[in-house]
Amino acid sequence: MMMFCRNIGVLFLCLASLSRVNCQEVTSVSNTDTLAKHTSVKKKKKRKKKYKLPKIDLSHWKVTLPIGNPDEVEPPEILDYANNDLLKKYMYNDSTQGALVFYAVPNAKTSNTKYSRSELREQMVPGDNSVNWTFEQGGKMRGRLRMGEISRDEKGKYHKTIIMQIHGRLTNEQRDLIGQKDNNAPPILKIYWKDGKVRVKTKILKNPNASNTEILKTDAWTDDKGYTFKEEVGFKKFTLEVKVTKGKMVISLNNNEFAVYQDANIRRWGVFENYFKAGNYLGTRDEGAFAKVKYFELKINH
Repeated sequence: MMMFCRNIGVLFLCLASLSRVNCQEVTSVSNTDTLAKHTSVKKKKKRKKKYKLPKIDLSHWKVTLPIGNPDEVEPPEILDYANNDLLKKYMYNDSTQGALVFYAVPNAKTSNTKYSRSELREQMVPGDNSVNWTFEQGGKMRGRLRMGEISRDEKGKYHKTIIMQIHGRLTNEQRDLIGQKDNNAPPILKIYWKDGKVRVKTKILKNPNASNTEILKTDAWTDDKGYTFKEEVGFKKFTLEVKVTKGKMVISLNNNEFAVYQDANIRRWGVFENYFKAGNYLGTRDEGAFAKVKYFELKINH
């Protein structure tokens, strides 16, 4: 009887030992699985971080390039810009930073200017330049961007480039009224990257008493003295917002500094149609000059 109990005890000890071994083996396998899953998740996260896309809907934009006469690409072709051979050098993704890059060099230019650009032009109706907006209708453009690279002049100073605009446009009736060959009107707003700062230029009337017909002509307007925001953005990311309403235009930098225009010049600007522009309009013809502007976000509302 005593022998039987001892055998039973040995049996329980063996079973207990086996049980502990099995538990350790299961735990070991479980830890391995967890580690594998954790490593897999980390790899996926790294993969997601490696490839980023800009937050920009191009369905209401066309782009003008510093090549051709110059060449332009409109919707819907612009939506496949990554596979468009014409665009690949001048408008392309920086997928490590999640930016849309606009590259410009002195080359092809549009009418009424001597400078080249890689720049988006708003089209309220995709593929159609004739539908635009007035200050009374209002609009807002907001972008998150930074200067990528830019050349220097012979004195060692950085060249400048326009990164945002509001451009005026004549209706067909206004064009015919003043006998002009095209629908071009002055830009009421130019925003520059200049020497690491953001500079704003707008238009004022040469003659404040000019008639409503006279102010339709480009030479009725001239540049104001301009305003430079205090914050130095350098080559860092920054946010620009342009908001227009009837008789008023507000430009903000990083939602911290504001330039407000609401004088008689802005009120009289209400006679024109307008469209937004964004990108890289290089302000030099120097040989070897270039600039790369990177947009991470761009959005317009009306």
